Amino acid sequence: MMLTLRALAALLAYPSADLQQHAAEIRDALRSDAALPPAPLSGLEALLGRFENEDLLDLQSGYSELFDRSRSLSLHLFEHVHGDSRDRGQAMIDLRAQYARSGCVLETTELPDFIPVFLEYASCLPAPEAREMLGQPAHVFAALADRLDARRSPYAAVFRAILAAAQARPDADALAELEERAPDEDPAKIDEDWEEAPVSFETGAACAMGGPTGFVAKYRAARRAASDAPKV
Repeated sequence: MMLTLRALAALLAYPSADLQQHAAEIRDALRSDAALPPAPLSGLEALLGRFENEDLLDLQSGYSELFDRSRSLSLHLFEHVHGDSRDRGQAMIDLRAQYARSGCVLETTELPDFIPVFLEYASCLPAPEAREMLGQPAHVFAALADRLDARRSPYAAVFRAILAAAQARPDADALAELEERAPDEDPAKIDEDWEEAPVSFETGAACAMGGPTGFVAKYRAARRAASDAPKV
């Protein structure tokens, strides 16, 4: 479970040369962790293949078009749950506090509801707690999967895999409400600074990480932690 969630976090990070170079290790981690059923595991192959075979600039441009220029595909959970309401700020404070109560200190400029950060945090939890945590926004993950499927994007498979790892079914009413108030697309082109700050949850060996794009170091650390930890 730990390796799977960290691998999925890496796949949702902004494409980098490091991520491209180690796509095969991400594939191996997903298979060895055995936290996903065959169908969602197989569904990730198209995205992994793109990382292995496409030009990095094309990968980065495609990522930007999807996630940075479309509010309906935002990788921030509370964008979908709270939109621009005042509740969003308090939800952010509450989520950061939840991280802290678990002994996880978020060291990044990213907001705590950024989905790769959320997955990193869940990877630090025991499997039952991680599934419960991921199941709470299951309707958001399902909506993102459907919207990405509509665009024929292989990133949809990541959100299908998150749902499979969580063993969660989205609440139908919550999903319908989310779709009903889906944000209009903003046509304005936004220039982004692609330099990513590292993510680090410091709470012992199992949670010592270098961020969503630093997959190789995390993979090795997680393998060491998993070999020492009792089976869940």
